[in-house]
Amino acid sequence: MKHRYALTIVGSTLAALLSVQTLQAQELTTEKDRNSYMIGMNFGNQLKNIEEQVDLTVVMKGLQDSFAGRETQLTNEEAQQISNEFRAKLQEIQQQKVAKMGEENETKGAAFLEENKGKAGVKTTESGLQYQVMREGNGPKPKENDRVKVHYLGTLIDGTKFDSSYDRDAPAEFPLNGVIKGWTEGLQLMGVGSKYKLFIPGALAYGPDGSGPIPPNSTLVFEVELLEILD
Repeated sequence: MKHRYALTIVGSTLAALLSVQTLQAQELTTEKDRNSYMIGMNFGNQLKNIEEQVDLTVVMKGLQDSFAGRETQLTNEEAQQISNEFRAKLQEIQQQKVAKMGEENETKGAAFLEENKGKAGVKTTESGLQYQVMREGNGPKPKENDRVKVHYLGTLIDGTKFDSSYDRDAPAEFPLNGVIKGWTEGLQLMGVGSKYKLFIPGALAYGPDGSGPIPPNSTLVFEVELLEILD
């Protein structure tokens, strides 16, 4: 019952602490032990991402009551309503975090590009794309609708590598109009055999949504070799 919560929480806190101490000393000798610990690890990892929004002691209480078949302090209907509200709140918090990160990355990217444009050999196009010729090839230049084969290394402005066809030892092939705007524009400047360094503002890359390991509004740096125009 709900009115018993204040009386039971102190006891459940002690029980949770004692359980933790027992588990710390317990060896995972059986399949059941390993399965159980795995479930706890996975659950803990999920909670870690939202630790500011949950109280582990109360989580343990809900888990104990439900697992033991005791009367829970929330009905299923109440739990479902709270779950829906909590999910919406977490989504809003995540959106706020992404927006803040995007603003910070946009500011950092703009400062980087402002400094970078003054470096030797760096040129800036009307769109804001910057490039630097590392090796000029004498082959034909692709058009927007062409498919190309390239080798590339991609990093963030702090040098963090997020992708590399060199590491896979496998050049990438793609239609030039099917990639980020900075690539579509930058590769049309290159003749086959060229190697350029492209400095791509977030607006010409993955924008406010980011992509995988690439945070929102990140300015990207690519070393790109144009190996072949496929068609």
